[in-house]
Amino acid sequence: MRLLHRDLACQQAVELVTDYLEGALSRRDRRRFEAHLRGCPNCPAYLEQIRTTIQLAGAIEPDDLTPEARADLIGLYRRWRSE
Repeated sequence: MRLLHRDLACQQAVELVTDYLEGALSRRDRRRFEAHLRGCPNCPAYLEQIRTTIQLAGAIEPDDLTPEARADLIGLYRRWRSE
């Protein structure tokens, strides 16, 4: 694995995206994360994709989903919880 900017690799950055967006990173980790973003050609795009996904998902109401989509999401969630 290639390490970038103070030993923060892309895989590590991806794992920190949610905490970053929620403001849950320590000051040190936030600085490392942002330093990685400045030097990485791919992670800033990934961060924006996650931001957009969160915005769009937050706008969905339960009644917006078809019964099939609701069942699929519930099944996915149950499989995830059982792992």
